[in-house]
Order: sequence, then structure tokens, then C-alpha cells
Amino acid sequence: MPQLNPNPWFLTMLASWMIFTLIIQPKLLTFTPTNHPHNKTHTTTKIAHWTWPWT
Repeated sequence: MPQLNPNPWFLTMLASWMIFTLIIQPKLLTFTPTNHPHNKTHTTTKIAHWTWPWT
């Protein structure tokens, strides 16, 4: 079964993960977002309770 033979694809997978972890990931981690999250004040809403006719 050729799909069980990791020989032709193992080096490709290893090289792609090395490129990702050594080159792409540090560049992505240094990215700073332009829109910083703001602390919102929570507004409390007044809940009108349902009046059941049988209680």
C-alpha cells in the first residue's frame, strides 16, 4: 500500500513545519492589532416579569 509509506512525504511535511515554526510564526506573533479592545460598561436592562393569570 503506497499510502502507508511515509518516505516520500515525511521530509516534505517536516520541511513545511520547520518553515512554519521558524519563519512564519515569529512574524505572525509580532503583529500588533490596530484596534485595541475597550472596556465596555455593562448596562443592566430592567426585566419586566411575566404575570401569570393563575398565580
